[in-house]
Amino acid sequence: MRETTKRSSTEADAGELPRSITWTGAFWVASGVPALVLFSIGSIASTTGTISVLVWAISVTLGLIQSFTYAEIAGLYPNKSGGASVYGAMAWVPYSKFIAPVSVWCNWLAWSPVLAIGAGLGAGYLLTALFPADAAINTWSVQLVDLGMLKDGLALRFNAQFLIAAGLLLLVFALQHHGILRAARVQTVVGLAVLIPLLVVGVVPMLTGDVLASNFQPFVPVSGAWDNAGWTLFAGGLFLAAWSAYAFETSVCYTSELRDPARDTPKAIFSAGLACLLVYLLVPFAFQGTLGLDRLASKEIVDNTGVAAAMVDMVGGGAVIGNLLTVMLILAVLLSIMTTMAGSSRTLYQGSVDGWLPRYLGRANRHGAPTRAMWTDLAFNLVLLLMSDYVFVLAASTVCYMIFNFLNLNAGWLHRVDNADRPRPWRAPTVLIGVGGVLAFFNALLLGWGANVWGGGALLTGLVFAALVIPVFAYRHYLRDGGQFPASMVEAGVATVKKAGVLPYLVLVGGAVMVVIGQVLAG
Repeated sequence: MRETTKRSSTEADAGELPRSITWTGAFWVASGVPALVLFSIGSIASTTGTISVLVWAISVTLGLIQSFTYAEIAGLYPNKSGGASVYGAMAWVPYSKFIAPVSVWCNWLAWSPVLAIGAGLGAGYLLTALFPADAAINTWSVQLVDLGMLKDGLALRFNAQFLIAAGLLLLVFALQHHGILRAARVQTVVGLAVLIPLLVVGVVPMLTGDVLASNFQPFVPVSGAWDNAGWTLFAGGLFLAAWSAYAFETSVCYTSELRDPARDTPKAIFSAGLACLLVYLLVPFAFQGTLGLDRLASKEIVDNTGVAAAMVDMVGGGAVIGNLLTVMLILAVLLSIMTTMAGSSRTLYQGSVDGWLPRYLGRANRHGAPTRAMWTDLAFNLVLLLMSDYVFVLAASTVCYMIFNFLNLNAGWLHRVDNADRPRPWRAPTVLIGVGGVLAFFNALLLGWGANVWGGGALLTGLVFAALVIPVFAYRHYLRDGGQFPASMVEAGVATVKKAGVLPYLVLVGGAVMVVIGQVLAG
């Protein structure tokens, strides 16, 4: 049955999401993704070495190829929000009730920590700009829980950075409380204030001749050679970069809020992808070519406190330019937080509407904002803000992100098999649907091969977090809903005949095998 994309103007009052934006609005809501390159540019350089530019180039290219699959499956469900995980989950429902919620849950767990990481970085920028490094406000900290069993030095702690970051999260919540249209308007202004300086930083050093070929030599992993250790570091770089470079798929989270989803959905994701391709090629290249590996891998850039100073050195200027770039960095993390809160809260919202997650998440306020899901996001990230190591949080969430990508890239061909007759407003080239399926297994290999480069417990922590949805779904589905899915989810178009046979189950086994192979390669 074909879904209608028309809704009444009063549907927001009924707790639903109104159609109020075009593809440009979705693009600007997703415009925080290019700024994510700054979150881990130093970490990846310090771990992989001079090949970090290759890591970013490969990763964003893979993300662009994968987006063709996500653009097609988003068009199958014009009345759903929540992104590719929701549309992909519909392909897995006939084969396993429990695989589908893992898709939705892992996408949320992958995206949601951006709130904590971004707010923490923004707070760090403010503290660095306003106070000396040895000031009491920068040094005091109260340890709450020692998590050294997961990674050396990891702990839950309470400090000034936590308090300021919590304030930033509440600010973003207030900006998004009035719905996607107002949020898109705000992010258009903030997005321009961030993307333009990023492009300037990426282009100016090349025009001035400050990008030096010697800063890319020798072009080998930081281990010194393309041996097993070097390839493992390379895999670790690709693994972590995927969290940023694939992330523009969030632009399809707003399909049910687009005025014309059939036309706007592919425009939104491909425009966001091209913007990311440009930024993720230019910025890492300019940073490394101008600063050199030693500066790029320094503690100040790895922890992001020295990024503004590095940018001043790249484009020239004094204290005024430095202050402007600091403001830009703060706006960049706010933009990333806004993008994430908008997307991840809609994943929770649609997961509730479809029967995967607790019922209370499936309501929107009178402005059409999923505020209950937003509050849940906020509470979860206040806990993550207590973490002393954001890179470990990032690595664990990337484990979930790779699981999501594996399931949803395979959902592309699954939908082709089981829902061949379902109308497709936009159809991807069949060869790219096939390539997406291959990349799903490549991502599974990176999951096993590269996750623990960022901490011995990263893979296990991510897998445990991914498994937490099983009891959550079982409670909702069997105890609250009596083993039946909501009528709206069924009516959306779940395949009634499993034409793919045993292939989906073989795919799951194959994915697990690739993770194990990755672990063996990592040694």
